[in-house]
Amino acid sequence: MALPIDQRPTLLTMSHVEKTFNGDVVALKDMNLAVNEGDFVSLLGPSGCGKSTALRLISGLLPPTRGKIAWDGGRNADDLGVVFQEPTLMPWATVAQNVWLPFRLKGVPYNQVRDEVLEALKLVGLDKFQNAYPRELSGGMKMRVSIARAMVTKPRLILMDEPFAALDEITRFKLNKDLLALKAAIDCTVIFVTHSVFESVFLSDRIVVMAARPGRVIHELHVDTPYPRDEDFRTSAEYAVHTRATSDALREAIGEAA
Repeated sequence: MALPIDQRPTLLTMSHVEKTFNGDVVALKDMNLAVNEGDFVSLLGPSGCGKSTALRLISGLLPPTRGKIAWDGGRNADDLGVVFQEPTLMPWATVAQNVWLPFRLKGVPYNQVRDEVLEALKLVGLDKFQNAYPRELSGGMKMRVSIARAMVTKPRLILMDEPFAALDEITRFKLNKDLLALKAAIDCTVIFVTHSVFESVFLSDRIVVMAARPGRVIHELHVDTPYPRDEDFRTSAEYAVHTRATSDALREAIGEAA
């Protein structure tokens, strides 16, 4: 059973983080966030509020202009997996070869990690497609490959930047449920960027609501419904209460950005 949020050890902290582009475009201002081991944190807010910028700062793809991002106990190369909005698969490579990529970049031969690759594909339900090419897959299947690639090294933290935004609602709901099962299977932490109130409530135990111009945190909401969650949760009175509270917070964020 997962520990309550207030009892989990800290994984990383953002302390007074700011990011400015071109000298005067303030993408993030004074962002403070503590992420704990085992959290599922959604960053929710209108376009331009700095959600994706925050992920890039955490990943190390961008440096902060001010402030500090610190990992508890430090960070190594296998601590982080990233899933982007597009699957970004190599079209000339098979499904298995795409999932092997994090190991390949470290010079690890495929035959040494074949079991890990196939295990990751099995977890996303694609072990029978290991020799297929991306052109042969549906949009949802391509995203599953991208998720398998992010989790194959069993990272402490997975960053997900609106990974299901381009998918139809049925596929999106199915992948939401599958993502929670995958998170439990590898016991990781997730930071998930979304525009969807409904998605954030279903997935998260913490929802960080951000406002734009400048990008900043204005609310944090907790969803204390235990995992695993299923379709019964989506139709429950409890879900409705959480979505209403989250919608109210998002409306305030949009109003502040207007």
